[in-house]
Amino acid sequence: MQLQVTQENLSKALGTVGRVANARGTLPVLANVLIKTVENRLSIAATNLDIGITHYIGAKVGEDGAITVPARLMQDFVSSLPSGVIDLTLEDAKLRIVTEQYQSTINGVAADEFPVMPAITEGKTWKVNGAQLKASLQQIIMAASSDEARPVLTGVFIHTVEGKLCMAATDSYRLAEKVLMPLEESLSLLVPVSAMQDGLRIVNDFNDDVVVVSDEQQVLFRAGDVELVARLIEGKYPDYRKLLPANFAVTATLKRADLLNVTKVSSLFARESAGSITIHVDETTQQLSIRSVASQLGENTATATAEIQGTGDITLNSRYLLDALHAISGADVKFCFNGKLEPIVLTDPSDADYTHLIMPLKS
Repeated sequence: MQLQVTQENLSKALGTVGRVANARGTLPVLANVLIKTVENRLSIAATNLDIGITHYIGAKVGEDGAITVPARLMQDFVSSLPSGVIDLTLEDAKLRIVTEQYQSTINGVAADEFPVMPAITEGKTWKVNGAQLKASLQQIIMAASSDEARPVLTGVFIHTVEGKLCMAATDSYRLAEKVLMPLEESLSLLVPVSAMQDGLRIVNDFNDDVVVVSDEQQVLFRAGDVELVARLIEGKYPDYRKLLPANFAVTATLKRADLLNVTKVSSLFARESAGSITIHVDETTQQLSIRSVASQLGENTATATAEIQGTGDITLNSRYLLDALHAISGADVKFCFNGKLEPIVLTDPSDADYTHLIMPLKS
């Protein structure tokens, strides 16, 4: 292998894939990145056996070849180099890296020891706008569980409902759902939230269409020169839509910033009680008030003006409420519930496509 690349492109590619390389895995080669020439381009790839990311960059290829080198060392070294052209030459299992000022050799491992995610040969293909995918994931992934004891809940459920593409995540204490767009293709994919977090980084500055290909075992996201492949989680996702009430006894519509501020202040006094805050919605006064008590420190009551129908109380985890309010992008928020033992539903009056549900705490 002999080729030339720019420091900027190589550093960006190593940064894209490097997070997936796993130095603590059972296979030592999983701590490496695969550097390989592909049709006059250079591909940089890493995998942890559940997720694989490949970033293709332009290169002036003199001789084809492939090698794996330690991901952390390669990434830190290349990012430290000055911008300009880098010469890469493979001699036996050693990668020689030459710039105007530096001459370095990194010991590698043969490329045929690197595990490759199987290709999706017969799958369903669809597209979604990169900016839309990014915004949707930012509203969804915080609700997924990190508890490996219930693996189904550690995924983002991508599926179609009545001809529309939906994403949902829940940890059984809260639920977030986003309707993205009309889609005729019938889908039901359970993608690990860790893969979706990597996907969020990949589409961060990508505003064109992301191509998605899936079969029963894997899903591939292709955003320009970057591909992410992930193994799907096996299992049946809970029928979460049964949790969404059709009607509400109590509704309050108010400025999102107002509810965010009173919740933030109340959460300071709720640290002792695992974030527990009690919300009182009063139709007579048209006020929403939040009370929090810290036995050692004191107590706090904060109020905000709202358009209210119905009166009631409910106790929530303040952190979950703050997460939901940060996920809603509109100026206003609608806060709805039926009773102190029923879930609350938060929506944006100007955006019917996003729903956030939070289960109450026992007061």
